[in-house]
Amino acid sequence: MATRILKAKLNLGCGHNKLAGYVNVDSAPACKPDLVFDLETTPWPWKDSTITEVVLFHALEHMGATANGFFKIMQELYRVCDANAIIKITVPHPRHDNFIGDPTHVRAITPQLVSLFSRANCDLWKEQGASNTPMAHYLDVDFETIRTEIKLDEPYASALNNGQLNANDAAMLLRERNNIATEFSIDLRVVKN
Repeated sequence: MATRILKAKLNLGCGHNKLAGYVNVDSAPACKPDLVFDLETTPWPWKDSTITEVVLFHALEHMGATANGFFKIMQELYRVCDANAIIKITVPHPRHDNFIGDPTHVRAITPQLVSLFSRANCDLWKEQGASNTPMAHYLDVDFETIRTEIKLDEPYASALNNGQLNANDAAMLLRERNNIATEFSIDLRVVKN
C-alpha cells in the first residue's frame, strides 16, 4: 500500500497575520502561530516536495543576516516545495524609510536578488560572460520569477493612476530617490524535474 504524502501551504514569519488554510509559522510565541519555529534553523520540519504554496508577507527581510544563513533559507524553501509551488513574497522597498527605520530588517530583498536563484538566468549570464553570481547552480535551487510589482508611495501612486506621472518617469524617480516605492511583491515558481 502506497503512503499518501500530505501537501500543505505555509505562511512563514506570519506574525499576527494568520491565513486560513495555511500552516502559520513564526518564531515568536506571542503571535500564537500554528507552529513556533525559527526559520533560520535548518533543516525545516517539512518533508521534501510537500509544500504547494508559501507566503512570506513582510517576513523574508527579517531573516538571513549572513549570506550563508540566507542561502540555507533559500535551499530549505526549495527542498520543501513541490514542483510548480508558488512562493509569494512581499517586502519593504529597500530605499524606503519603512525598510531603513526597522532594526530587525537584516536583508534587502529585491527582484534582482531573487533572479540570482533562477537556473535559466544563471545559464544566460554564463553564456554572456556576465559577472552575476550563479547562485542557482551553487546552491542547487531553481526559482522562476513569474510576477513582480512595485507599490508606489503617495503622492506618486495617485499621480501615476491619474496620468500626472508616466511609467518611465516613475522608473527614473525609483532609481534616483528614496521613499518613492513602499514595497515589492514578487511571486516565484519552483522549478523541479
